[in-house]
Order: sequence, then structure tokens, then C-alpha cells
Amino acid sequence: MSTTAATDVTVGSDAAAAEARPSQVSATGLGSWPGTDPAEAARIIRGELGEPNLPHLVELPDRGVGADPVARTAGFLAELFIDLQPHGWRLVNRPGQDHRRAVSALRTDLNVLADVVGAEDRPGNHFKVQLRGPMSLAANLYLHNGERALIDAGARRDLAQSLADGAAGHLAQVRASLPAGTELVVQLDEPEVDAVLAGSIPTASGYRTLRSVAASEVFSAWDLVASALRDAGAVEVVAQLPAADSALDAVASSSLDGFAIPVGGLKARQWETIAAAVEADRRIWAGLIDPAVERIPQVTALVESVVRPWRQLGLPLKRLPQLRITPSAGLAGSAPEAARSVVKRLTQTADALNQVVAEA
Repeated sequence: MSTTAATDVTVGSDAAAAEARPSQVSATGLGSWPGTDPAEAARIIRGELGEPNLPHLVELPDRGVGADPVARTAGFLAELFIDLQPHGWRLVNRPGQDHRRAVSALRTDLNVLADVVGAEDRPGNHFKVQLRGPMSLAANLYLHNGERALIDAGARRDLAQSLADGAAGHLAQVRASLPAGTELVVQLDEPEVDAVLAGSIPTASGYRTLRSVAASEVFSAWDLVASALRDAGAVEVVAQLPAADSALDAVASSSLDGFAIPVGGLKARQWETIAAAVEADRRIWAGLIDPAVERIPQVTALVESVVRPWRQLGLPLKRLPQLRITPSAGLAGSAPEAARSVVKRLTQTADALNQVVAEA
């Protein structure tokens, strides 16, 4: 190939990548919400996070058994079922009452979503769902012998495949609750992945820890699930991670479209990882507001917390729309009005960041 041809290909590729980049900074939640009324929660989230922001399927763990994030995801695993034991959720051969409760809660949420969206004049074009990722699922589901599924390589493989198959079916059900043409974004929650990689997950007895899982297995499992989700129509798949070097390194080696991390207290190396991801056209979901704080920071402070390191890294402000901004954790533990205030402040901050982009 001639130098001229190679240059043309590169220029064309860069132009295509630039064309595909998002045009605005947006806000979203991480999923969980206070309360037990799915209709009220859905209306609030869709009202506060309308276009260009990203509404999501609301999780209400306060509803009780079957509504927690692990059971919610395990409920749609393919050919695997769960029941609740004193130590946690156990994998079983056939569905029982606990499994049916988890399935029923999710089905109710999808029915409510369809009703709420059906009453809207302008329902928007994007929607997000959350599910537990394969590593954190393996760390929180137990085998018949009482040990975590994470202990067994075969169980981890079976669980990842079951999740890939079941998540694709779940996405089809979500799509059926939304207007035709709605683009679906998926958030894989992996809160335990750093401990999985470090070998610090305790055994069921608590007297020792499980062996670490190789990073190559972690990102292969993510790729398996992400591929199934894309085949089912997902336009974006990101992992929600702890702000740890090992987790960020693993996601950098995967095919995921980006990652969500809390940005408070990030170290220089972690900001450099973010910069590399931005330059690779990945999406960054920045957890800006800690729901546990007594006073929510002002918009100017939140904008500065993004723009200052962005400039220090030498990133152009025109790349800011690769950001989605989120709380740094789920909002289920907050009072309802406090949770709503967090979401409002996020959308205000997204608007302010878009103004920064417009003036750049």
C-alpha cells in the first residue's frame, strides 16, 4: 500500500470516529433508587433524565427478597436458578419460590415501564439497563457445597455463558417495553472485580481467601457477555468498576465501550488511564457526587472537578461529550428527596459542561 493510500485510510478512519462520538455531555443514574413504588420511581427517573440524558430501569432493593441486584440478574440466567440461604443466593437445579419472586419483581418493573413510557408524549430515544457482571455474580452466588461459584473455574465459565444467554433475552424483554427504535445501553456492575483480581474474596468460612482470577479470564468473560448484548441490540456496554488500577487495566484490555468509576480521589495514573481511554474513543462515566455527603457540591465545583484534570491531561474540551456523569454510588440508601436532588444537580452539571464545550 502506498503512503498516500495509508494516509487516506487513516484520515477516513479518524473522521469516521469523530463522526461517531457523542455530541453532548449527558447524565445518568447507576440504577438503585429509594422506596418501593416502581411506577413513582420510573416517572421520577424518566422526568429528571430525559433527552439528552439517559434514563434507566430503576432498581428498588427496599422491596425485599428478590429485589437486590444479585437476585435481579440471577433471575434471568439461562438454565440456572437460585434460592435464598442464610449465607446468600445459591444456584439450584429448578426454580423455587425465591427464584420466582426475583423474576416476578423484574417482570413487574418492565410492565410498569411500558405503562409509564406509553403515557409520555416524547419518550426519548435512549434507555439503560443494569446487570451484575460475571465476576461479581460469581463472587455472590453459592454452589451446592456452600462455597462461592468463584472458587470453581468451570462454574465461572458456565455462569458467564448463562449470563450472556440470559442477558440477551432480558434485553429483548426490555425492548418490548419501549418504543420501537429506542437505543439500549447496558451497564455491567462489577463492584467486586478488584477483589476478584487481587484474590481477597473470602471463602464461605471466612478463614481464608479464594485464589485470584487471571485478568485474561475477566476480560474474556466481559467480552462474551458484551458480544451477546450487542447481538441483542445494545449500542453501548460499559462496566461499572471500583477506582482501582487492576480493574481499569482489565477493562482496557477488553472490548467494552467504556467504564464507570467514582472520580473523587483518583490518582495521577488513574487519570492517565482515563485520558488513554478518551483518546481511544471510549466512553467515561464519571461518578461526581457521593450520595453520602450532607451537602451536594455546587455546579461550578463539579464542573471544575472535571475540567481541571481534563486540561492538565492535555485533552481537548471538544472531547468532553465522551463523558456521562453519574453519582459515585447507587441512590437506594438516600432519602427520596436527597436522591432526586442528586439527579437534578447532575443534569445541571451536564448542561454546564456542554456550555464549556460550546465556548471552547
